[in-house]
Amino acid sequence: MEAKRTVGMVLFDGFELLDVFGPLEFFGRYPEQFEILMLAEGMGAIRSAQGPAAMADIDLANCLPLDILIVPGGRGTRREVYNESLIAELRRLAENAQYVTSVCTGAGLLAKAGLLDGKRATTNKLAYAWATSQGPKVYWVPEARWVEDGNVFTSAGVSAGMDMALALIAKILGIETAREAAVYTEYIWNEDPSSDPFAHLAGLVD
Repeated sequence: MEAKRTVGMVLFDGFELLDVFGPLEFFGRYPEQFEILMLAEGMGAIRSAQGPAAMADIDLANCLPLDILIVPGGRGTRREVYNESLIAELRRLAENAQYVTSVCTGAGLLAKAGLLDGKRATTNKLAYAWATSQGPKVYWVPEARWVEDGNVFTSAGVSAGMDMALALIAKILGIETAREAAVYTEYIWNEDPSSDPFAHLAGLVD
């Protein structure tokens, strides 16, 4: 049997709830294929932007190499882009990860770390100006539900992380498995990464 892939979800004060638990719902559907780890700079309860906390069970500095790194967004990203120790840990973990991913304004953290330089990426359309300002060397895509560039997956805002997670599961386990996960959760998966009505609503494209 193939070894489990480790999925490391980064937590910080002010993370967006759905950015974290939307994607994890799908990876958690397949416990024989994925082991989910909750990471933060300190172990224990980390409060979300909406109030409820999630538990970090591994200190970032002590985290071993991951297969999949996921960086969520949320109001806390505006503070964490100045957190040099967190940014350094993201660089370290990304170096050996098979896949590096972000949800929403988490792309701002990856960009700040230089992990999106020279790559195509997207982010939350309502926070587009702020997130894209963190990475002047990134080829930002204004109209995209998610973007895949090599081993890097970035999604648009909040719920788009679920579409991206299913796309990554499809890449790893096959599209029928991803579709099964969507059906199991009664989720309508947007399988087209270019289908993004929110870019129009945000005035990013005509």
